[in-house]
Amino acid sequence: MSHLPPHAVSRLRTSRLARSAKPFLARGGSKVERCTGCRLAPSHCMCALRPALPRHPSQAGVCLLMADIEPLKPSNTGWLIADVVADTSAFGWARTEVDPDLLTLLADPQWQPYLVFPGEFVAPERVVTELLPPVAHAEAKRPLFVLLDATWPEARKMFRKSPYLDRLPVLSLQADRISRYKLRRSRRDDHFCTSEVAALCLELAGEPHAAQTLEAYLDVFTHRYLQAKQQQPAEVDNAAHQRLQGLLLG
Repeated sequence: MSHLPPHAVSRLRTSRLARSAKPFLARGGSKVERCTGCRLAPSHCMCALRPALPRHPSQAGVCLLMADIEPLKPSNTGWLIADVVADTSAFGWARTEVDPDLLTLLADPQWQPYLVFPGEFVAPERVVTELLPPVAHAEAKRPLFVLLDATWPEARKMFRKSPYLDRLPVLSLQADRISRYKLRRSRRDDHFCTSEVAALCLELAGEPHAAQTLEAYLDVFTHRYLQAKQQQPAEVDNAAHQRLQGLLLG
């Protein structure tokens, strides 16, 4: 079990559970005991593999705007982002209200927020495919990637019904790869999970080490999650583990 301090997604999950009228039943494993640090069965706990990147601090930040039950899902990958990227914030989304701390974050002058969303659904004048250049004679702002952590239908609803996001440039990622995520079904190979999107953003921000670490961490999580689901013993020395350990030592 984890003895690590809770991060933003963990705190949001605790808050969401506190106001639940009934327990959340995870699909396909509602009765499974889970580690509070990694949400895996204790027999497959991966808290000891949680990355720490003091040699490669990330200049980018991530702001997760999460649909109602996303923080409760054991398979949610926003949790992995908060494990890797120190400046990760997480807020619950509601159509009728907005967390004032979210508005404060988006207005913080140290950040340049980008709403990450497919450009095909957005007015062309809002779309960017690269990070904005710094304004002349002004201190460079750190990129803050705002990710809508939800199913695709929920994400489209969140995009349409969040007027406080309308002023943000929309970053449309031009990925040259297909999703490797295996914990949910999708009809399209270009529908990435939230953790994969964050890795693409970090790469675009010129932070390949953080991007590769997040990708490897997702692979380890996916492998262990599926092993636990299939009641297979935890495997601790496969290619995913070796890649993650190599990145953490590099």
